[in-house]
Parts: sequence; C-alpha cells; structure tokens
Amino acid sequence: MGNRILTTHVGSLPRPESLLALYRRRAPQAELEPVLAQSVDDVVRQQLAVGLDIVNDGEHGKPASSAIDYSAWASYIYGRVSGFEPRPIPPETNILAAILGASKDRADFAEYYQATQMHVGEGVRPTHFPICVGPIRYTGHALIERDIANLAAAVARHGAERAFMTAIVGGIAVFPGTHYPNLEAQQVAVAEAMREEYRAIIDAGFDLQLDDPILVNQYEMVYSPTADLAGFRKWAESHIELVNAGLAGLPEDRIRYHVCWGSWIGPHSTDLPLANVIDLILKVKASQYSVEGANPQHEHEWEDWKRVKVPDGKKVLPGVVSHKTDILEHPEVVAQRITRYADAVGRDNVIASTDCGMGGRMHPSLVWAKLRSLTEGAERASRRLWSATGRAAAKT
Repeated sequence: MGNRILTTHVGSLPRPESLLALYRRRAPQAELEPVLAQSVDDVVRQQLAVGLDIVNDGEHGKPASSAIDYSAWASYIYGRVSGFEPRPIPPETNILAAILGASKDRADFAEYYQATQMHVGEGVRPTHFPICVGPIRYTGHALIERDIANLAAAVARHGAERAFMTAIVGGIAVFPGTHYPNLEAQQVAVAEAMREEYRAIIDAGFDLQLDDPILVNQYEMVYSPTADLAGFRKWAESHIELVNAGLAGLPEDRIRYHVCWGSWIGPHSTDLPLANVIDLILKVKASQYSVEGANPQHEHEWEDWKRVKVPDGKKVLPGVVSHKTDILEHPEVVAQRITRYADAVGRDNVIASTDCGMGGRMHPSLVWAKLRSLTEGAERASRRLWSATGRAAAKT
C-alpha cells in the first residue's frame, strides 16, 4: 500500500448539462456516445486533479435525466435486463412513502417531512414503474462494453493507476412481478443476470463496486416501527446469501461492497446502527467494505470496527466527507476521522472515501471542493500515521 492513505469515492459524480440534455430527450446512441466519451474523459481528469487515487467514470453511462436525478445508479438495470415493463402507478400512491414503507423516522417527523416536501412532488412524479412480467436475462452487453471502453480510454490517457466501476445488487428488484412465483425468486434471477455485468467489469481490469441500498434500509422500511431487530437479522442473513450468490465465482480481492443508509435529506433518527449489522457485512465475499462515517448518525461508528476482526487482506472504506450536508468539511476534520479508523483497524487497512455518491445531490462546485478536502485530509493523516510517532501508535 505504500506510506500513505489512499483515497477514492463511492461512485456518482456531476454530469455535464450537455450529457444530461441528451439523456432527457433519449438521443440515439450515435449522438450520445461521443459526448459520453468526452464526459468520462473529463471526469477522470477532474478526479486525478483533486488528488484521488482510485477513480471511476462518475457513473456517467447511467442515464440520469436531470441535475437532481441520481436514481440512475439503481434504475439503470432496467435497460440492461429483460423481463421488465413499465406499468402505471396508481395516482394516489406516494412513491417515496411506498419505497420507505412504514418508516418510524417518517412517522416521528411527519411534520418535518411534510414541511420540506420530502416526497415526490408534482411535475417530477413518475407515472410508471418497472414490473417483472417475463424471464430475466442480461441484455446490456453493448452498454457495459461501451462504458468499459470509455473508462479504459480515459484511464490510459490520464495515467490513472487504479479504477473501479459500480453495479447494483440483485436485491434491488423490490416490487413483486407476475412472472416468478415470489419476490425472492425474482431477485435471484436478477442477481444471476447481473453477474454477467460484474464479470465484464472485473475482466476489463477494474475493481467492481457492488452498491447495496437494500441491506440496512430494509430495517428502516419494514422493521423500524417495532424495532424488530431479530426479524431484521433473519431477513438480512438471506439477503447476504443473495448478494454472495450474485458474486459466485468472482475474485474477492477485486470487489468492494458499498452499504447505503439512504440518501434522502432528513433526520435519519431510526437508521440501523452499524453495530447491528457489521458482522453480516463482513460475510460478503468482497475485499473492501464501504460504509458511511461522516454524517452525524454514523460518525461515531468507527468504534464498532474495534470490536470486530477485519479479515486479513481486507480493507474498510469509511466515508470521511458526506453528501448529506452542504457544509464543506475542513481537511483537519477529515484527517481526524481517517486517523480514528486507522486506530481501529490499522492504517494499512483504510482507504478514505465518501459517504455515498455525490453527483446530483449537491452543486458540482461543492462536490469537487469536498473531494479536495478529502484528499488534503488524507495527506495530513498520512503524515501523522507514518511519522515515527505514528508508526508507534498505529495498529499494523
């Protein structure tokens, strides 16, 4: 690893308006591809310019339609697997409420959510949702090959030493369809289909980041009203089995697993504590584990890593800057966060990252400022951790 803390991020980065405009009008591939290739080239160059070590394509190949639309990181799969068709959503359905279910956080702070309109509003409310109506097969070969080619060209042009690409877990298909006998069978089919994308990313020489917005948010959606931790953990064990089934046959040392606590702006008062799921996270067949560590509901959880044994050769990617606040973290705050994780798991087992993807969640100028603060904080932490005093103090 060398003598410093490496830096990366979780995935989504700001897309230029020229690219968004093409996605909005569903431009043909012949028109889209040169703009997309340039966009990926630019975003790789920008990541290296702010000092990031492990870069990606900013998820620019996933078709967000607006500057505030960041759902493409998950919904992109419906353009890459067969079996799904858009079906009408009943007009009275509140989509965000349907996704978050009976969340205790939303019940406890109902007036806040109503006042801040934390629901899908008029004018942006989707009218249809993809429902599985036929056999699920991977059909996105041309698209993933395009995305791989764009990132590979940018990495070679700008001299990046290491890169990753993101993909979604099979469990994302959370609404039952009509083709499979139950939701579990449908999700297994998605996981098996998506393995083709996972393998293509790894075979191209990139690390695979598997994004999982389901694991801890299932507690928020289903179990938080009754604080049914036992019921949650029983479900979570089956979910981890599904995740690992999707990764079957793939090399663990090339896989990073990102756990998302939900990116909506709000109190997050009933987020599942990391302590209640950390042992299950470590069962995922990956070599790197990405968790939120900068927002106020989770910043203290670096201590939980002291109480578990991180398997040899595996690393923790804590968020040390957050998408949940527009406040720009000072590099000294970032350095202190990194140092705490180094104390918990060893300096060689930490890669500094972000809480979640930032593209579409804040103004681009702030995104790049936060990433610069991340790298400057990592430089400060590295100097301390690899000094004579640091070597004596750090766990190795």
